[in-house]
Amino acid sequence: MVHRRTLVPALAVLCVGSLAACGGSDNSGGSSATTPDSPVDLRMTVWTADESQLALFDEIGEKYVQENPETVASVTFEALPFEDYTTTLTTQLAGGNPPDLAWIFENTAPEFVESGALADIRPTLEGTEGYAYDDLLDSSLDLWTQDDGLFAYPFSNSPFVVFVNTDRISESGQDNPADLLAAGEWTFDAARDISAASVEALGGSGLVVRDFDYAAWGNLATLWGGWDATPWSADGTQCTFTDPAMVDSMTWFHDAIFTQDAVPGPGTSADFFGGDVTMTITQISRAASLDGSFEWDVVPLPAGPAGQQSVIGQAGIGVLQNAGNPEIAADFLAYFTSPESAEKLAAYFPPPRESLLTTDVLGNANPLLSPEQLETAVIDSIVGAQVKPAHSNFAQLDSAVRAGLDALWNESADVEAVLADVCSAIEPLLAD
Repeated sequence: MVHRRTLVPALAVLCVGSLAACGGSDNSGGSSATTPDSPVDLRMTVWTADESQLALFDEIGEKYVQENPETVASVTFEALPFEDYTTTLTTQLAGGNPPDLAWIFENTAPEFVESGALADIRPTLEGTEGYAYDDLLDSSLDLWTQDDGLFAYPFSNSPFVVFVNTDRISESGQDNPADLLAAGEWTFDAARDISAASVEALGGSGLVVRDFDYAAWGNLATLWGGWDATPWSADGTQCTFTDPAMVDSMTWFHDAIFTQDAVPGPGTSADFFGGDVTMTITQISRAASLDGSFEWDVVPLPAGPAGQQSVIGQAGIGVLQNAGNPEIAADFLAYFTSPESAEKLAAYFPPPRESLLTTDVLGNANPLLSPEQLETAVIDSIVGAQVKPAHSNFAQLDSAVRAGLDALWNESADVEAVLADVCSAIEPLLAD
């Protein structure tokens, strides 16, 4: 991004700095971070309240404390509500009570990275014995990189895939998406046609972009990729909602809703995991919601006119520069994300480490998926994937785009005109 912004006024006053002088932990004992006068208490904010995930975090944290008693007295994981996570985190920053480490959403990554709130962790990670920094996928680091620095570790890389109700496919006499994939014919047009035919034959709903609900427009990136469309330019300064690729993709989506009846319209409640939806685009972690009440399969996102594009939802862990213990926090982060720890965390969070993107490792985390499903729908969808839309002014852009797109969700909408209005609304926010 070329514009330097702040998330809230609190971030504007945080120092810009790095941990270039920090050493790292060898993950087998003592930390090489500067030893404090007395052991410190580290705190990391997270948005999960899952007891099994928190228990794993505690296990890793407790082991680190045992191996570094002169440096760290405790590691606490503070669970904040998902809906208010970023607001609560920035309130802590504004109040002078920042955590030592924090999870960060991908859509606010540029705001945090450019604000100077986060410490450069690359020297610590690269300098940690056994860390294998080169094992991290380059594509996973892009969002968290500025100049030569790395300002968060991309700990979760959950790909968007298509879950298919194969009972509905067979009952409606439609082609199986897995067969189409094998034949190189798995496209958005095919997904639309199969979905529309299944709705005509069986009722229910066809293709659902889960969690979109005509509000969370960023999830439509899973669709746009097939047209190589984006909401704004790579440098974040120009609106591209009016580019031909975006107009074509949104016209396709509008027609799928209001002409082909392939996608349920606004106000329709449709849950794939309830059994009356043919397909849903969602993250692979949703497999845990399958209860065996119907036969299913999972395939990658379809191809569009520009080919097939994989999309991931990503979250990072950053070290807060002004929390008081950035060197020690970075050393703990190196321990928390080491190859050994990352393999344990892979039970819940797909890692950015190429060596761990195997059917054996991910199979332990996803026992419902076959090795073939893991390879084609998960592993291949992580390597080289694009991340959902992000911007240094995302909060304001999010509201403006959502409001602008409201006019699109009716049958008579002029797609091109609506998208032009969206650009008119957000261009000042991109250029400011």
